[in-house]
Amino acid sequence: MRLDRMIAVRNDKTVFCDNEECIKVFHAVYSKSDILNEAHNHARMEDTGLSVPKLLEVKTIDGRWAIVSEYIKGKNLELLMKEEPEKKTEYLEIMITLQLDMFYRDCPPIPRLKDKLNRRIKNAELDATRRFELHSVLNEMPIRRKICHGDFVPSNVIVSKDGVAYLIDFSHVSQGNAEADVARTYLEFLLKKDETSAEYYLERICHKGGFAKEEIMQWIPIVAAAASVDVWGEEREFFLSLAR
Repeated sequence: MRLDRMIAVRNDKTVFCDNEECIKVFHAVYSKSDILNEAHNHARMEDTGLSVPKLLEVKTIDGRWAIVSEYIKGKNLELLMKEEPEKKTEYLEIMITLQLDMFYRDCPPIPRLKDKLNRRIKNAELDATRRFELHSVLNEMPIRRKICHGDFVPSNVIVSKDGVAYLIDFSHVSQGNAEADVARTYLEFLLKKDETSAEYYLERICHKGGFAKEEIMQWIPIVAAAASVDVWGEEREFFLSLAR
């Protein structure tokens, strides 16, 4: 296995391509349980029949954990939107269709979204009263068992050369309320100051998925509080301002 073709670099992981394989190599901050959890989520998503790359193996490379999956020849939607801005709404529709397809799939045994959100709210930089309020609202939300990706953004959707959309990156997958997953995606567009895409996305997914905007908005402060835990600087302040 050769790691000489780098295709993506992030703060905590590096992704390589070797012929037909995609190798995601994690930095040392990740524990064995983190890696195995993501691989488990990936396998579960594959079992649902959702369009995802095939999981091939989990291994260590030079002392660091790596997840090896099928390499999809294509480009992610974030890159396609930048290269062809005139087709942005077309690419947003591809994204929305894939997310709704995910919601319609039978949910496998994966962690509960409410549990995850409660843990994160507990660690958010908010005063005790506001955290209590958010916990209370969250726990009163109806129980749902939809597949929630947790990071459904354009960069995590790859369109192959033959036009098939694939979903990637399963570290945040959980079961819960689809409205929360929609709210998370909506916030990511706002975070990037792309209000036009944010509003188009929200309008279209509510229309096609039968969601009420009011229900999505109820999740905004909850999801924002949870999202604030993993980021810093302006991003953290953006999420905290919505959580407050």
